Amino acid sequence: MGNLKQRWGITSNFQMVVIFVVFAINGTISAEISKFLMGFLGITKANTAGYIYYPLLIILVLPLYPFLLMGVGYLFGQSKFFFPFAKKMLRGIGLGFIFGQKKTP
Repeated sequence: MGNLKQRWGITSNFQMVVIFVVFAINGTISAEISKFLMGFLGITKANTAGYIYYPLLIILVLPLYPFLLMGVGYLFGQSKFFFPFAKKMLRGIGLGFIFGQKKTP
């Protein structure tokens, strides 16, 4: 735990617990929203093969997760931690253009 606290720049165990809670809530919310959107589009487990349904679900969750992470992190008062974390995730999946590039002098 100490290495994780040092790596993330966390000062207290309470802050660590809040961050874990935010990750848990965000994962659940993003999965539920993605399932809802898939159902809205008419793509359900009942009418779609698993090898098609689950990759589509993951593809839908990936871009949604960082945006929700920023929102849920903000609600829990941890935006200073989660905004850079989410921006890094978005750059990793090729959506970094949303926040623009850092200008180097």
